[in-house]
Parts: sequence; structure tokens; C-alpha cells
Amino acid sequence: MATPLLKVSNIETYYGPIMAIRGVSLEVADGAIVTVLGANGAGKSTVLRTISGVVDPQKGAVVFDGEEIQRRSPDRLVRLGIGHVPEGREVFPYLTVRENLMMGSYLRRDRGAIANDLERVFDYFPVLKARGGQQAGQLSGGEQQMLAISRALMNRPRLLLLDEPSLGLSPILVGEIFDIIRRVNKEQGITILLVEQNARMALTVADYGYVLEVGRIVMEDSCARLMEKDEIKEFYLGVKDTGVRGERRWKKKKLWR
Repeated sequence: MATPLLKVSNIETYYGPIMAIRGVSLEVADGAIVTVLGANGAGKSTVLRTISGVVDPQKGAVVFDGEEIQRRSPDRLVRLGIGHVPEGREVFPYLTVRENLMMGSYLRRDRGAIANDLERVFDYFPVLKARGGQQAGQLSGGEQQMLAISRALMNRPRLLLLDEPSLGLSPILVGEIFDIIRRVNKEQGITILLVEQNARMALTVADYGYVLEVGRIVMEDSCARLMEKDEIKEFYLGVKDTGVRGERRWKKKKLWR
């Protein structure tokens, strides 16, 4: 079996005295799209923040390309090739769209390749080219999400961490964003770890999935098999079994959570 590009082993992360994630382990194969599903407050964002160095784990290891990286600063991890698009977009509102994109390439020195990558993101999101001289804070929510993803791509990451890319977007824009996620993975070979509440879309685009409940992994499998599991259908896809088996699962809900 090939060595995964990312391997997270038994990490525990706290916010003050509160344990946000407990004993979380997961793997992301090179070139794959892996998703982490879970309700609000399950700890999904904390997993990504721990991987990208925004918060440090109190226990466990994060291994990227065979090297332990836990407790390293976020800027060092960006240099290693880890890009993080956080929940809420967090663009630089008073910089123009083009200036935001160039901030994503700040650590690079290959100017000719940067120009090519700028044209590539404009191909993904033509609206950004049209808005190039506009302040990022004046963009719509969907356009800011496009900008946040594009800014991360400008550093040519090997691993891209996406936190709720569909949050607050219309169904049409959600479809567009996920189409680009597929293209980025297939055309550039970028490995993607995706945190997402839109379980149906996440399971459709990803290869493998983990289910996080109250800070711990309770289920994992290929996305094709996860979509066939009764618990996933009922609690994440909105397909409820009203028969005897469904009643039994509702009674067992606390056990698998």
C-alpha cells in the first residue's frame, strides 16, 4: 500500500480546557479527494486548523509527505505545500481581487509561472478576471469564495484544505464550486481534504470519507459505500426509513454518535 501524502494519528486538540477533537486518525492518499462529514460543532474545522498549524495538538502526530509537521507555524507549512481555505473566506477586503491573488503567490519567485497560474485561476473563475481591479470586500459571498480558493491555488499547494466551501452559497454556485474542485484535482493533481456539511455533494465529489461526531471519528469508508449506509442516508442525506428498521436506528442513534 502506498504511503499517504497526509497521515493524522490520534490527535487531540483543546481550546482552553475543552477538548475539541479526541483521538482523530485519518489518511489522505496522494492525488485523492477525502471528505470529513459532521454536524456543526463536531470538530471538523479544528481538524483542518490542527493540520495547517493554526492550533497545536496536545497529543498525536500529523505527518505530511513522510515528515512530522505538528506544532510548526502556518507559514512554514505553506512553504511545504499545504494550502488552507478557512470557513468564512477571509479575503483581504481592502485589497483588489488581483492583489489578493498575488498575495497567494507571495512566497514564490518563479514570476513567469505565476503569470500562467493567474491565467489558470481566471479560466476556473472568469468573474475574478472581470473584477480584477475591484476591492475584494465588494464581491458577493460566492465571488469571495472563488477568490479564497484561487488565492490558495496561487501558491501551487500539494495539499489543499477546504473548510465548508459551499457555506451560504446558492445551489447553482455550489455546483460551480464543486465542479472546479474536481477540475483542480484532476488537472493539477492537487490532493484535497474537504470539510463539508453538504454531505450529498461531498460524497459525490470525494473518493473516501470520514464521519466525525463530537470530536471523534465514528465511521469511515469509500464514499460510494458511505452513501449506501442507512445511518448516512438518514442523518446526512435526509432519506428516512419509516419502517421497523428505521425505528431501531433512531433508538440506537446515541450509540453510534
